[in-house]
Amino acid sequence: MTVPKNVRDRYEKLKKSVNHYRTQYHVYDKEEISAEALDSLKHELVEIEMQYPTLVTPDSPSQRVAGTALPQFKKVRHAVRQWSFGDAFTPTEIREFDSRVKRLLEVRPPHGGLTSNKPTYLCELKIDGLKVVLTYEKGLLVTAATRGDGEIGEDVTHNVRTIESVPLSLTRPIDIIVEGEVWMSGKNLETLNKKQQSEGKPLYANPRNVAAGSIRQLDPRITASRKLDTFVYDVARTSEDMPQTQSEEIEYLRALGFKVNTQYHLAKTIDGVIDFWQSWSKKGRHQEYWIDGIVVKVNERDLQERLGYTGKGPRYAIAFKFPAEQVTTILEDIVLQVGRTGVVTPVAHLRPVSVAGTTVSRATLHNEDEIKRLDVRIGDTVILQKAGDVIPDIVAVVPALRPKKATPFKWPTHVDACGGDGSIERVPGTAAWRCVDQGGILQRKRAFAYFISKKAFDIDGLGTKTAELLIDEGIIDHFDEVFELQEGDFLSLPGFAELSAKNAVEAIRKASRDVPLHRVLTALSIPQVGEETARDLAEHFRSIEKLTSASEEALMAINGVGDIVAHSVHAWLAQSEHKKMLARLLKHITIQNPQKTSPSVRRRLTGLTFVFTGTLPTLTREEGQEMVRKYGGEIAGSVSKKTDYVVAGEEAGSKLDKARELGVKVLTESQFLRILANRE
Repeated sequence: MTVPKNVRDRYEKLKKSVNHYRTQYHVYDKEEISAEALDSLKHELVEIEMQYPTLVTPDSPSQRVAGTALPQFKKVRHAVRQWSFGDAFTPTEIREFDSRVKRLLEVRPPHGGLTSNKPTYLCELKIDGLKVVLTYEKGLLVTAATRGDGEIGEDVTHNVRTIESVPLSLTRPIDIIVEGEVWMSGKNLETLNKKQQSEGKPLYANPRNVAAGSIRQLDPRITASRKLDTFVYDVARTSEDMPQTQSEEIEYLRALGFKVNTQYHLAKTIDGVIDFWQSWSKKGRHQEYWIDGIVVKVNERDLQERLGYTGKGPRYAIAFKFPAEQVTTILEDIVLQVGRTGVVTPVAHLRPVSVAGTTVSRATLHNEDEIKRLDVRIGDTVILQKAGDVIPDIVAVVPALRPKKATPFKWPTHVDACGGDGSIERVPGTAAWRCVDQGGILQRKRAFAYFISKKAFDIDGLGTKTAELLIDEGIIDHFDEVFELQEGDFLSLPGFAELSAKNAVEAIRKASRDVPLHRVLTALSIPQVGEETARDLAEHFRSIEKLTSASEEALMAINGVGDIVAHSVHAWLAQSEHKKMLARLLKHITIQNPQKTSPSVRRRLTGLTFVFTGTLPTLTREEGQEMVRKYGGEIAGSVSKKTDYVVAGEEAGSKLDKARELGVKVLTESQFLRILANRE
């Protein structure tokens, strides 16, 4: 099969980059890019090799195990070849593994017999640490070695002997070679990093790097001070009869005195494997050890032997990695998008990739300055990051994979979506660009969709598509006209019948009554005014009349409102067309002005930051947040070390996981209400 030149060039660059990052990671314990990003590059390389097998050579990263031994350590030739597992990243890929196993087992064993062809699978947690091979003679530890390149490793016996969980003698005087993982707990890493910081030394990125670096110390006292731990999970060779299943093997190891991880699961089908993987992908980061996936092994030893090995690893086992929060992909284009306030935002169009369990094809590049800082170019391989509910973000470029003809992105002077002649201008004092003509049709559609959205007038049942149709059909010219619509206006739109038109009109009438002032201000799409600034303005002025008559100096005096925001609000309100629109709007709606609260009430939650997640029993999330604001507390959209409380309901997602990971106090609704009641 002929390999296209662009594919061959990409493959060679990938091979060179993977080898470089892999050597830095496995041999020198340096993490130039995250392990997840490295996995992503390796995965792309393997996919190319699967499509074009003629590219595969013995020096391909897909054919190697871990790395070469460091020169300052004595070399150890392994008595039993050490292997590396292949990777699966999605349920589809693990099903392909299952199909491959069953297909290979359909071949009748050479010796005949009635051996079962139906495998079960043992699922074990994949600890993110450093693999060690322990050799015992007559029950006594004689050698501990790193995996190295699979054939030759490093003799680290003097350091491994300092780890309390490694038995120096076994419960029986047997000869055995076992394999396991050395790891450091997150708590011990935090303690070590505090010490590093106090001594002015660089901090360690993760427990795996510390474990690897600690095992390779020339002074065992340093290793002992790191408080490392182990899990042993495999028997490579034993002078006794080998256990007949993988699950029996773990219990066999425990009986000999090894520390094993008991969080394993025997799955009868591949669906059971996927269920176990999904369960641990949610709670895996909350253990004292780091987990980056599960290891799936055919449980029956006779089937393992029939399946055998490839040149790299066993056919009967695979590492099923958790959804990565960092991956690599290719930036295919940079497109400028016009927002509801006329601000122009660069958006990266990406080769679709799965990150943190979500397929992502777009990511914001924020502004012109961010593009220059990253030096990101069309065709670049980029590192994409997504953590929890956070919008995907490009955090770095992999320069070694840059196409030769890639040129720096040139910021334009015109954007068609702006309307008029498409001119754009940089907003003074900021990194943002905006349309000169603020009346562009695309901008108007987005602003109107925001006007009727949940954050603003919350007109139930009118979504973005309906908003666009109302403007396209000329039914709405000014946004306030939505409150004048009748059933007949909707019947002219596709998808609307008598009942849906009636419901739409009723939703509009309902949305016009008792609208909180801050939501009215949010709906107006005033440049620089988001939800929180709208609340600040509403709390300070307490009526639309007082706000519209306020001077620019009075706006600047508000806590949380700076010069740029004050100027933007004052200039917007001063425009005659906006004054006319507000006057028309006030004829259709009744505004609910904020009630003045006493200083003692406002101080109840002062200095405390809350995050809400999930569905609460009686309160909506918005009602809970409003209570916090009323009592002087702060609301945050994501959990960090600065968060004081997370209020969690049913089906709480990644925010709850993050709170547990950081040790942030988690409250039920009733506990939250008790805090409000008790802080008089």
